Amino acid sequence: MTAPIAIYKPEPPYSEEARKAKYQGTVVLWIVVDTAGNVTDQRVVKPLGLGLDEKALETVRTWKFKPALRNGTPVPVRVMVEVSFRLF
Repeated sequence: MTAPIAIYKPEPPYSEEARKAKYQGTVVLWIVVDTAGNVTDQRVVKPLGLGLDEKALETVRTWKFKPALRNGTPVPVRVMVEVSFRLF
């Protein structure tokens, strides 16, 4: 079995309150990548707060993947992803 590969993965925007607080960190999500490479289900496993969890969920919904394959056939899989928020 091969893991899904991200082919479109934009960075999430910062929430205003997190930017004002100069807050940084990583939100950890469980997501399901379907046979078409779309994110169909997502759940926050390790939240950050200050609106960043919501920004991570909104952005990950738009991500596109090359689907996971089992014996050459696309299959849905659950994977853990980390979405990092860093101020530069």
